[in-house]
Amino acid sequence: MDLYTDEYFMKEALKEAQKALAKDEIPIGAIIVSKNQVIARAHNLTETLNDVTAHAEMQAITSAANAIGGKYLSDCTLYVTVEPCLMCAGALYWSQISKIVYGASDNKRGYSTAKSQVLHPKTIVENGVLENECSNLLIDFFKKKRQSK
Repeated sequence: MDLYTDEYFMKEALKEAQKALAKDEIPIGAIIVSKNQVIARAHNLTETLNDVTAHAEMQAITSAANAIGGKYLSDCTLYVTVEPCLMCAGALYWSQISKIVYGASDNKRGYSTAKSQVLHPKTIVENGVLENECSNLLIDFFKKKRQSK
């Protein structure tokens, strides 16, 4: 049995989402993997950095590019707990990432709500990996936010 499955790596992304949750950030986590090695770990930092572009995916892209010493992630896979937004999908397009695996869909702000192709044509996409765990983390976060108002 292969230890390095999509579920294995999504659990790593969920650990990053937990770090975001501990900082009262929207709990989204991302990792980037190359040759079964995690080369980047990131989570949302929009509140911490007071930066609307500090999404988990954006942080991971920058970290991975630094790790490999180049801007193209053509031999890498992004694991992210929630479907990337259009901004992140655009950055992923430019990075030429090989594969994106995400847990929960985002029917309001996810890239798939766009009517056109926003990812690189060679990028493979898989979704629904540990979907319940990824989705429930967000649902619980926003439920607590609404209750505290």
